[in-house]
Amino acid sequence: MISPQPPEHRGMGAPRDVEVRVLPVPEALVTVRTVAGDLAARAEFTLDVVDDLRLAVDEACTSLAALARPDTKLTVTFAVEDERIVLTASVSTTGPTTLATDTFAWRVLTVLADDVRVLAEAPSVPGEPHRLALRVIVERRRDVPLADVLPDTGTADDTAPAATVSRLPEPPRGAGP
Repeated sequence: MISPQPPEHRGMGAPRDVEVRVLPVPEALVTVRTVAGDLAARAEFTLDVVDDLRLAVDEACTSLAALARPDTKLTVTFAVEDERIVLTASVSTTGPTTLATDTFAWRVLTVLADDVRVLAEAPSVPGEPHRLALRVIVERRRDVPLADVLPDTGTADDTAPAATVSRLPEPPRGAGP
């Protein structure tokens, strides 16, 4: 069994909370994905979790960006905890918009993350924009069975003939390459 351990002491290189604000356009989402991957890697999450988080961030942010008001920014906060990373992405929308949960993007997001919640906030003053958010939690994976890490090579067949190994002849001395 492989049991990744969280670092005992986080130095200056491993921030606990980060907030990123970008335009809700596809070109800007690469920055958010990069920050997510860097935070997870610095917190010593497994490579699989780092990849899952990057993909989950991409799906969440892309879904929200499609509903964002033209004059708003996509705000993404990351809370790095010992056992999980909590991502909250939000945008202002033009109305009481809900996020479709019957799409392929939603299915991908819910498979990649351990918990996904849609959060909506109505304006306190009439005429103000609505706020739509996604909270995504990706847990640190523990006790990964070795069989899940190494490829399955099948079982050995004792009745199969042994492979013959031949040695290649040595080239003559003085011969070129």
